[in-house]
Amino acid sequence: MVELECLPYGVGHAEEGISLLLRMGPHRILLDCGLTSLAPLLLEHSNGLPADLVLCSHAHPDHAQGLLALHRAFPKLPIYASEVTTELLPLNWLDEPKVPRFCQAIPWRSPVEFREGLSAELIPAGHLPGAAAFLISYATASRSYTVFYTGDFLLSNSRLVDGLPLEDLRGLKPDVLIVEGSYGTARFAHRRQQENQLAEHLYRALSEGHSVLLPTPTLGIGQELLMLLRSHHHFTGRDLDIWVDGSVALGCDRYLEMLSYFPSTVQNFARHQPLFWDERIRPRVRRLDHIDRSDLETVLQHPCIVITSYDSDLSQYCQSEQLSWHLLLAQQPGRSGEVETTVIQTLERSPVLQARMQSGLLTVENYLLSDHCDGSGTTQLIHNLRPQHVVFVHGSPAYLSDLTSLEELQNRYHLHTPAAGTRVALPIGETFLQPAAPEARYEGEITEIESAVLFSLPDAITTDPRWSEFADTGLFEARWQGEEVVLRGVTQRELINQSSDSLPTLEVECCHNCLHCRGQRCWNQASPLFGFRVTPEGYCPAFEAIPRSKS
Repeated sequence: MVELECLPYGVGHAEEGISLLLRMGPHRILLDCGLTSLAPLLLEHSNGLPADLVLCSHAHPDHAQGLLALHRAFPKLPIYASEVTTELLPLNWLDEPKVPRFCQAIPWRSPVEFREGLSAELIPAGHLPGAAAFLISYATASRSYTVFYTGDFLLSNSRLVDGLPLEDLRGLKPDVLIVEGSYGTARFAHRRQQENQLAEHLYRALSEGHSVLLPTPTLGIGQELLMLLRSHHHFTGRDLDIWVDGSVALGCDRYLEMLSYFPSTVQNFARHQPLFWDERIRPRVRRLDHIDRSDLETVLQHPCIVITSYDSDLSQYCQSEQLSWHLLLAQQPGRSGEVETTVIQTLERSPVLQARMQSGLLTVENYLLSDHCDGSGTTQLIHNLRPQHVVFVHGSPAYLSDLTSLEELQNRYHLHTPAAGTRVALPIGETFLQPAAPEARYEGEITEIESAVLFSLPDAITTDPRWSEFADTGLFEARWQGEEVVLRGVTQRELINQSSDSLPTLEVECCHNCLHCRGQRCWNQASPLFGFRVTPEGYCPAFEAIPRSKS
């Protein structure tokens, strides 16, 4: 009999949420429920409860948004989480008139027995206040089985959350590690360095007279940004208004109700000055959700920073035709998440925002403030825990495949990257033949000609889903990294936002100055480039100049 088994209902690919059914002997544990529809779960379990209990790692929608529907469908199904998570969960259903308190809080670092032989221990996971990893144990007469589920985790300390305590877990040796691989094998600068780079970016924008618009989810990065702005030397004492709007303000209110659960550094900060709402100490942090919408243009007259929920009407902040705005979007490596997708759709559909972009009063840029571990952090966790099986979830298939291709992991662990609906058996102590790693390297040729260097790669590289994004504009950037050359695709947004100094002059016959170039595509049916994306410097014989008004 297989003692351990995992059935994923959602593994976090693209915009899919996380929900995993873990079976340990006779017990069934549902790990998170970030499903937008319970159909997969209901289809599998048409009779009785779909699990014996539910463990919720944290309050982000992709892990928790299906819990309310699950509770309503199965009121007797027990749901457990940390104390902070139970308080934050209702922010997932702000359109509901009244959300019942259905989630039970369990303490940190103290094993709780749910059924005979089955227990779980909560371990702080970083990433978000209240976020927990679970060490789940199942004891039989012959031996004990352990599964460690990370949820979303971060080893580094952030402004409001201490990182996962890796020192306490070294040599744990669980039978199975279920770990997120959001960033794949990508490597990023240390979290503090990312914060300093973002602070420098914001400082330059404000110094040049621009306002900054930061759309964020309800919980997490919005509050982190506020703490960064409140404590970074570029902004302390600066005559600056920071406005907070939408559901992000509600998230701040909920954080303030739970200060005793935050790290000591945060509690010490709050003893000397308000954590968020403060109109006395510069920079001032003010609520915008209490301001009449008709007064926004008056309120936002001077360079300021607005942090708002990503699903807000962003055009309401950019009404003034005298004030220029920087719209900054958080990068989500490996995937186009709901935040970026929603904001881009808003930009495409809003005539006001389109007009501001065309006139140069609105620019769109990205920043990185990682809230998951990069590749080195993920492998560090695995090597310190030393499990027998590693199940990768939460990330694009390509990024998870990069992780399973690492020789350092292939040689030591049994690796799995299941798709939703694919049952994974996890035999313990049995012979297991590791499948061959997918091909992740491509050999090519370099050709030097008189004025250029040509890189030739096999067309097999185009089968990777990341290729379409890399080759979107047909342009790439090359840079040295030690003894290696790293290639990076240039995105449409980078082309659109390039400074006017770098654009061709009006006298040059090129796509940028052509009547038929709209949205970075050629719409002239007489052109051989018709329907294709074009670069500003591109040219074809069908060029027609944009009519210029006479001054």
